[in-house]
Order: sequence, then structure tokens, then C-alpha cells
Amino acid sequence: MLSEVSESVIKWLRQNWVVARRKLNKKYARTLPFGDYIVDRWEKAKELGFGEGTSIYDSSLVFGKVSVGLNTWIGPFTILDGSGGIDIGDNCSISSGVQIYSHDSVDWSISGGKKEKKYAKTIVGNNCYIGPNVVISKGVIIGDYCVIGANSFVNKNIASGMKAVGSPCKVIGKVN
Repeated sequence: MLSEVSESVIKWLRQNWVVARRKLNKKYARTLPFGDYIVDRWEKAKELGFGEGTSIYDSSLVFGKVSVGLNTWIGPFTILDGSGGIDIGDNCSISSGVQIYSHDSVDWSISGGKKEKKYAKTIVGNNCYIGPNVVISKGVIIGDYCVIGANSFVNKNIASGMKAVGSPCKVIGKVN
């Protein structure tokens, strides 16, 4: 059973959340998960050591060594698993649901835990757009000025200035 103080705090939180939600919805026509009303995205990015002007949603998960440059937007519900290291450049847009990995446990799993997990740094260059729900495998390098289409599975390097889509991801052209 909640104490009287706890109940009043919860009531206060709910009332203020409703006010904040209505205000944001009126101004931008959007609503967010509760945590995003109380966590400042730019402050979270700064706390993680990311570059000036970068923001990351409260719903994003960050593990291990992750480096992010200036003015990068990291959308909600993303996973940055930097157990083998992740570098993301300046002026990138990392869309909602993107998962970036720097390790895999395939050999470990199928060996019954006898083999080691594999780690490799994953890199996203400067000025890249990574579409919603993209999965980037360990050790992949995406060059500068790239566009990766929604729902793509990137398991090979993508040269600078390329558009790539699909599962597995394939280059379909150059960025203009």
C-alpha cells in the first residue's frame, strides 16, 4: 500500500504530466513516453559525452563505448550497443528504432558458451541519414554523406556518398 506522501507525489506527477503532454501536443502535434517529458535530450547527450548540439531520447539504450559527434539527432527507441565501440559522426540523423551493434554472440551461442563473443568497432560517418528500424551489424563502416533506407539490415561497409537499402542492404545509387 502506498503511503499518503507517495500517493500525493504520484498525483502531482500525473497532473503535471498531463499539462506538459497537452502543451507539447498543442505546439508540435505529438505526444511522447513519460520519461521524455522529464529528461532533457540534450542534457542526456552531454552527460554521455556526445558532441555539442546532439540529442538522444530517454527511451534510447546506450551500452559500452559510444562516441557521437556534433549536432546529431538520435531518435526514440534506438539501441547503441558499443561493447566493441561505436563512432557516429557530426550532423547525423539516427531514426527511431535504429539498432547499431559492435558485437555478436553467434559463435558463443551455438557452441554452448565455449567460443568467445566477437567484437568490432562500428562506424557511421558524418552527415548520414539512417532510416527507421535499420539494423547495423558489428564492424560495419558507413562512410560520410550516406543514406540508409528504412528497415535495412547493414552487414557490409557502405562507401561515402551512397544510398543503400534492403535486407541485406545494397547500394542503389549515389547521394546528390
